[in-house]
Parts: sequence; structure tokens; C-alpha cells
Amino acid sequence: MKTDEDRGWRAIIGSSSIMSLALLGDALLYAVLPAYASDFGLTLPWVGVMLSANRFVRVFAYGLIARLAVGLGLRKTCLWAAVTATISTAAYGLVEGPALLLGARILWGLTYASLVLATLSYALEYREKVGTRVGVGQAIQRTGPILALFGGAWLVGQSGPQMAFVILAIPTALGIFIALKLPRDVSKTKAATKPPALSRPKPIDVLFFLQGYGVDGVFAITITLIFAREADLSTAVMSGSALLAMRHFGEAIAAPVFGAIADKFGARKVFIIAAILTMLGFVLVAVGVTVIGALVMLLFRGALASLGPAAIAADLNTEEDAIGPLARMQAWRDLGAALGPLATGFLLAYLSAEVQHGIVASALTFGILYWITTRR
Repeated sequence: MKTDEDRGWRAIIGSSSIMSLALLGDALLYAVLPAYASDFGLTLPWVGVMLSANRFVRVFAYGLIARLAVGLGLRKTCLWAAVTATISTAAYGLVEGPALLLGARILWGLTYASLVLATLSYALEYREKVGTRVGVGQAIQRTGPILALFGGAWLVGQSGPQMAFVILAIPTALGIFIALKLPRDVSKTKAATKPPALSRPKPIDVLFFLQGYGVDGVFAITITLIFAREADLSTAVMSGSALLAMRHFGEAIAAPVFGAIADKFGARKVFIIAAILTMLGFVLVAVGVTVIGALVMLLFRGALASLGPAAIAADLNTEEDAIGPLARMQAWRDLGAALGPLATGFLLAYLSAEVQHGIVASALTFGILYWITTRR
């Protein structure tokens, strides 16, 4: 049993390291593409398409990826994803124009879907201390984006925006060698679920949809605009970027801490507390307490990254495969994260940023009540 547990931890650390390396190019693209659109042969409207295309692809790919992962096995799934992550990262720097870049973004969407399901499945392989296992995996995965956001500007300044991605493809390729070292046949044979891309959401899926819509949509789009009312644009951009980087820091810090707390006190109880505090963060931003509200929101949004899978695991018996419910949850979260930016930009013509944060807080309140009522 000790050997199996050690092998399970090797799989979690290895697959999460692959995800961390794969995220280098994606994280830098969000920072670079809007400012250097012409270098990539894009107009600003196409920038929006590129940055949201991978999410829309994932929404409808999770069901298929889940079935493929069950058939291929998690080790081969990680190996395939490490290869495609390297290709897509290099392609950002080697190709120009909407068609080829869109192809690279679609490939990345499939890559991310494969890795997120594989890493979570490894973490849920043994149902003891699921929160801790998921949390440690999430902390490792956030390392890559944090390094890309803080070191990417320097790299772009030294080599240019396109060559920066070619350079980043080199450490990304290390994921291939890590995948080859993953333990063989870690997963046990279970009755695999076969969800459609967007099956009917469970209460937990509704909460993750709202979280994606609110944090990756309303908050991410409006935070710089809120700061720009009281500061010059450069200061507002720096302040907004710092808080957006907190999304990764929040997950790296909060996911393992709250995962361990969930293992001790129960995943469902801690999940609902974190969801309530996330909602409180939106309330604080809505009433003008912007920085404190944002920090509360992002910290507990990071906590939900481990608490969601842990809560799902608590509802499964040992014979059930977790990959189906995980695929459904991720699909609804990504749908919210894809629709959020589009809807927020349109609604800003009619509703202020604060009002939209208040609407998200109200929706989260009803989502939490729905979850509690259903659990009872």
C-alpha cells in the first residue's frame, strides 16, 4: 500500500509539472498578444478571438477527451499532451495570421483539457486525503504561469515577442521526458462514465460556471477600468495586472492549504464556506472596497480549485471513475469563463463594473442555496 501511495504521489507531481511547463506559453500569450497584435499579423478583434477560442474548444471537448483518456490511460494522455503543448507554444512564435494561430489555439485547448483531466484523475486515484493531493498538484501547476508573467516581459524585451515563444517551447518540451517517467498502469479499472460535452449541470457545476463567469469575465475585464477612474492609465494597468497575477498566487497558496483543511473537516463543509467567502469578495468589490474584495475573491477562488474535486470525490464510491464528473465540472466552468468576457464587454455599455459584480454575487448566493438545498 505504501508503494502504491508513493507511486501515486510521483504521478501527481509528474503530471502537474507537465501542466506547469505547458502553461508557460499560454500565460505569456495573454500578456503579450494585445500589445503586439500586429507582430503576429492580427487585428485587435482577432486578439479577443484567439484568447477565448481555446476555452470554447474545451467546453465541447471534455467529454471526448475523458473517453480517450480512459481508453489510452493517463500516462499516454500526458505524453500526447506534452508533445502538443510544445508544438502549440512554438507555433505562437513561428506562424503568423489568424488561421494558423487559431489552429495553434485549438490545439492548446485540446492539450489543456487532456492535462487538467489527467492531473485531477491522478489526484483522485486514491480517495484518502484527496484535498491535499489536489491542492499540491494545483500549487505545482501555478508555478509556470507565475514565472511566465513575471519573467515574460524581460524575455520579450531581450528576444522580441515571437522569438520568446520559440524559446519557451524548449522548457515546455521537458514535459515529454517527465511523461515518459510517469508510473505505468497507475489507474485501476473502474466503470468509466461517458458524459456528453455539456450534460445537465449538477449544483456544483452551476457554482463553477458562475465562478468562471465572474472571476475570468466580470472581474478580469473590469478591474483595470475600475482603477483607471482614480489613477492614470499606466498605474491602473500595473495595479490590475498585479491583481490578475494573484489568480495564480491565490491558487498556489490556497489550494494546498484548504485541501488539507477539507481532508480534516470534510470537503463539503469547507467547500461551501469557501464559496460563501468568494461571493463576499464580489460583494465588497460591488460596494467599492475594491482591493480587499479582490484579494478575498481570488484567495477563495484558489481554494475552490482543490475543494471542488474533493467534494466530487466525496460523492463517489471507490468503484466509480471520477473522470466523467470532473469533465462535466470543467466544461461548465470553462463555459462561464468563455461567456464572461463576451457578456461583460457588451453589458458595460449599460451596467457599471460594480453593478455587474453585484449581479454575480447575487447569482452565487442562489447557486450556494441551490447546492445546500440539494445536498440536504
